[in-house]
Amino acid sequence: MSDKAARHFTEVEERAAITSRFLLTKGDGIGGTMRNVGGQLGQRKLLRAMASILELGDAPYHWLDRDKVWHAAAPNQPDFEVGARGLHWTWQGKNRALLFNRRVPAAGTNVDLCLLNCERGQVDAAIGNPSAFVALGELKGGIDPAGADEHWKTARSALARIRAAFAESEAHPPLFFIGAAIVRNMAGELWRGLENNTFANAANLTDDGQLAAVARWLRTL
Repeated sequence: MSDKAARHFTEVEERAAITSRFLLTKGDGIGGTMRNVGGQLGQRKLLRAMASILELGDAPYHWLDRDKVWHAAAPNQPDFEVGARGLHWTWQGKNRALLFNRRVPAAGTNVDLCLLNCERGQVDAAIGNPSAFVALGELKGGIDPAGADEHWKTARSALARIRAAFAESEAHPPLFFIGAAIVRNMAGELWRGLENNTFANAANLTDDGQLAAVARWLRTL
């Protein structure tokens, strides 16, 4: 506050104002932290669902750690998804890599979910090749219904930008959405998007059946 304004405040009032401002800015920080936590939990749940589908289908897979090292999957390995940044598997002769939160040059931004056609050692090269993308998706792990519309608007805009950017490279990978909080009007938009092929797939992260279905879909692409 200015010196002029400060002359009209007592010490108690000054402390109250400072405390209020601190809580306001701290609250914004906490909100961002919790959104990040929601995203991480959503990512882990999808990773575990994918691992289960791959194991059930006898599809050998590896997981990528924070240091970009691939590890062979072990049966029922505990908590691998906590540190995993991606999966690579082989299914019916096809090599697929599912990467989380990677910068995609063709889109000019980070994308939550990238499914690539490549060997494990070719991931970095494939990221720069629009034709290597098999599918791209947005993942929103926040469970608060009050924020569902805002998350959906953000994801919808991101997917539209991705579609337009890849079209410039004459690439048209299917797009999908996975969210933990899906309210009625949002569900209607998603359904219409599925009907008109704007989106290739969508799932509610909190519905095990839907999550398993989208994991099977990703495995077979």
